[in-house]
Amino acid sequence: MNAAKLLLVEDDPALAELLEFRFTNEGYEVRSTPDGDEALMLAAEDVPDLIILDWMIEGTSGIEVCRRLRRDKSTAHVPIIMLTAREAEDDRIRGLDTGADDYVTKPFSPRELLARVSAVLRRIRPVLAGESLEVGDIRLDPVAHRVTRKGNPLQLGPTEYRLLKFFMESPGRVFSRGQLLDGVWGTASDIELRTVDVHIRRLRKALEVDGAKDPVRTVRSAGYAFEAV
Repeated sequence: MNAAKLLLVEDDPALAELLEFRFTNEGYEVRSTPDGDEALMLAAEDVPDLIILDWMIEGTSGIEVCRRLRRDKSTAHVPIIMLTAREAEDDRIRGLDTGADDYVTKPFSPRELLARVSAVLRRIRPVLAGESLEVGDIRLDPVAHRVTRKGNPLQLGPTEYRLLKFFMESPGRVFSRGQLLDGVWGTASDIELRTVDVHIRRLRKALEVDGAKDPVRTVRSAGYAFEAV
């Protein structure tokens, strides 16, 4: 399997050098920049498998870089781990609400960061390798474009298939309607937010199997999550 591609966005030269050294030694392909604007260009040129993003960086701030990456269809699915010296709960929530998948407060152990990156990549590696995704009793084969539940083939429309795949790449994570719209339809889409609810209902209907529970969880005032049931 090819080495995972990491984009490291950190403006502390000593820390950036240490992390690049540690991740390279672990077999990762690392590109590094201290600048938010350059980070956006690098991500667009060659989409990484994961981004380690400091909050306080040169140029465009880390929180804004995160927001723009999530709005871009080509990078909307890329996991982002934010690094920051900010410890306030409101700051952590803001980072996660913007689209970060994890949040590491400085100072931290490089070993801990390595472990967190490894955990995230273990989850998304099946997608990168074109292998089947499995969440609970649902299996999605991205190569054959086939979905089964309890071994039974399911018939999904193209939009419901993309929506299911998007959910299964991040099981348990809560997505707002806006995030689903960006991730499944793309930022150029003029689809209205309520259309997401229509396709969620269609997806739920397509996933119905006798004796099986609904894997799509509605999170009041937040959005939807897909979970093993």
